[in-house]
Amino acid sequence: MSGLKVEEKIRRSSDDQKEPMSFWSETERGQKAEQRLVNHPYDLESWGVLIREAQGMTLEKSKVLYEKLVRRFPSAGRYWRLYIEQEMKHQNYEKVEKLFQRCLIKVLNIDLWKLYLTYVKETKSSLPNFREKMSQAYEFALDKIGLDFHSYQVWMDYISFLKAGEAVGSYAENQKIMTIRRVFHRAVTTPIINVEAIWREYNTFEQGVNKTLAKKLIDDKTREYMNARRMGKEYEATTRGLVRGAPSTPHQGNSEEITQLQIWKKYIFWERSNPLWVDDTVLLTKRVMYAYEQCLQCMGFNPDIWYEATSYLETTSKTLAEKGDMQASKLLSDEASNLYERAINGLMGLNLLIYLAYADFEEGRMRFTKAKEIYEKFIGLEGVDPTLAYIQYMRFSRRAEGVKESRAVFKRAREDTRTNFHVFVASALMEYYCGKDKAVAFKIFDLGLKKYINEPEFVVSYVDFLRQLNGMLLYSLFNDYNYNSYFFTSLVCLPLYCSIHVEGSLFTNIFF
Repeated sequence: MSGLKVEEKIRRSSDDQKEPMSFWSETERGQKAEQRLVNHPYDLESWGVLIREAQGMTLEKSKVLYEKLVRRFPSAGRYWRLYIEQEMKHQNYEKVEKLFQRCLIKVLNIDLWKLYLTYVKETKSSLPNFREKMSQAYEFALDKIGLDFHSYQVWMDYISFLKAGEAVGSYAENQKIMTIRRVFHRAVTTPIINVEAIWREYNTFEQGVNKTLAKKLIDDKTREYMNARRMGKEYEATTRGLVRGAPSTPHQGNSEEITQLQIWKKYIFWERSNPLWVDDTVLLTKRVMYAYEQCLQCMGFNPDIWYEATSYLETTSKTLAEKGDMQASKLLSDEASNLYERAINGLMGLNLLIYLAYADFEEGRMRFTKAKEIYEKFIGLEGVDPTLAYIQYMRFSRRAEGVKESRAVFKRAREDTRTNFHVFVASALMEYYCGKDKAVAFKIFDLGLKKYINEPEFVVSYVDFLRQLNGMLLYSLFNDYNYNSYFFTSLVCLPLYCSIHVEGSLFTNIFF
């Protein structure tokens, strides 16, 4: 689907477009930008004009624009950061916390997470347990974005923070040393920019603690450090030319967009090849999913990326289950479900294939109620063709609940004015092949013929079904007055080539 078609669909489904046109901006240039956004809601240049105006306005007025901005670009870390910085500037910390709750876990943007650490530092510094709170914030951040190639400064800030802490008594001092060493060990074995500088800091740290023990501890980590440094250089080569942090916009099909998508896929494939040579499946999965998350921030309108990411989690979950690690398997399975949920509640809100993949996934987990909710959610959307969704819903209902429920879905489908004749064909064929019930199949086809008598494809589908039975049955139906009447009435409506095909098929099956 082209970018223009996506924009048109989203524009028609947007509540904002239903309201009368009123301008937020007070300048001529800003109002022109707003007018352009009505027809081109993802025009970054127009948004840029309005953002620059918002930065010079009052908080109450600017937050109106920022709210629209983050709703339009929910995965753009840069826009969330601008919004939060504006609130922090006015010390509106309650609002800041609510904004972080909305975006922090879903948007793994390094600058956004740095802002989060700054916020904790500014707002918790007066608390008696500040160091504990700050340490927890660093650990939380590094757990989420510590794998980022550009996370060097976060690692070093955390180490400096730990070194600055006071330790009273030998036990507390030993605990402090062990904590710093543990963070160093994690940092020097992670492929990040300037890992060499962290390695030098680590060497200095160990030499300052115990020169006798330092050589052994450093030697033990040298191999892993060298591996991380090697992988860091490979990362730079693999991602050369990659534009990180660009907002997700519908496809335009230009060469720059195609090039960026190719580089992202190259990077993801490289991460999936396990270049760090780790045996830890959980760590490998975490690295791969971080790559997918970074890609989705920029390429969120690519359904194949969403599907690849969820499929990878599902496959890895099954692998862990086979190894007997049921807890880790369930965590990854739940993560896949959460990722699907993010997709359909965000940029993939109108993408049928993602809905169907999600429903199949939940059915595979025996969560039939959840699968039904997914089908119902898509069918309830405005401005979509629910035909295929109804067909898949009928099949699912027959598998999970039985014939009665499947027929109830078919009844709803044929009463829905948005559907087409395919629901009749699918239902009839399902009744015949799954239930071996020719009588019901004929009734459905005849019912459809009354409604779609002017649809050549439906008539051809009916005749093809008859051909699959046998010639004698076709001959008896052909001589039946009611069927004959329906059939020839339909033939009149068919294009010439279809009429020839149908008549030829009947002639061949009946007389030969």
